Amino acid sequence: MTGRTLWRHTGRWLPPLLLLLGLAVAWQIWVEVRNTPDWYLPAPSQVIRTLWEDRSSLARNAWVTLEEVVAGLAVAIVAGVAMAIGIHASRILERAAWPLVIASQAIPVVALAPLLLIWFGHGLAPKVIMTALIAFFPITVATVDGLRSADRETLDLLRTMGASRFQRFLIVQAPGAMPAFFSGLKVAVSVAVIGAVIGEFVGSDSGLGHAIVLANASLRTDYVFACVVVLSVMAITLFGIVLLIERLAMPWRRFQVEERE
Repeated sequence: MTGRTLWRHTGRWLPPLLLLLGLAVAWQIWVEVRNTPDWYLPAPSQVIRTLWEDRSSLARNAWVTLEEVVAGLAVAIVAGVAMAIGIHASRILERAAWPLVIASQAIPVVALAPLLLIWFGHGLAPKVIMTALIAFFPITVATVDGLRSADRETLDLLRTMGASRFQRFLIVQAPGAMPAFFSGLKVAVSVAVIGAVIGEFVGSDSGLGHAIVLANASLRTDYVFACVVVLSVMAITLFGIVLLIERLAMPWRRFQVEERE
């Protein structure tokens, strides 16, 4: 890695880190000056201490939540891509399903959580379904837009050369939809953690959402903040993994970005 590349990567992460550090310092000073009780607003130093002292329970609950998020994302990817391909390929399905996909976002997923609990019990299933419901929409919409943005001239050229519809899909439409798919996936992975936590809020015996409920009931506000920190790290890590997969799947995009920079 050259010095210029190292400086560019450092420049991307340094401003948010400095901003986060500044906010933490201001938060620490505010709590100490105001003599705020820990149950009301713990200091960042107390949150850090809780992260270390309760690392075992946090790691155990984080692993449960991570399993729910990954499983829900997998379901959302399969269902979202399949739905997008079906909508793009069939006018009948587009007219029938597309309005329902859009209308589904008007339904508050929080209201569905108790029903999922009744239908599927307290196990893994309701949390996975909740996560998939939240992640499904951005993946579907982005993939549909990507498929529709295929270059018409290239498609016409392949059609004149005798390429079948499936061949045109594999050669032009699927690769062309990948940037849009990954854009939707990056949105989905950012909100998928929310779905898992909502499911754990309603009914669960483990996971960070369950831990937040218990900590809140016992006024362990420092533990609540510690759980939020772990959830944030989890979301950022998953987002970074998606970015890495995107770079590996579309290496030409990396060179385009570097040329712009």
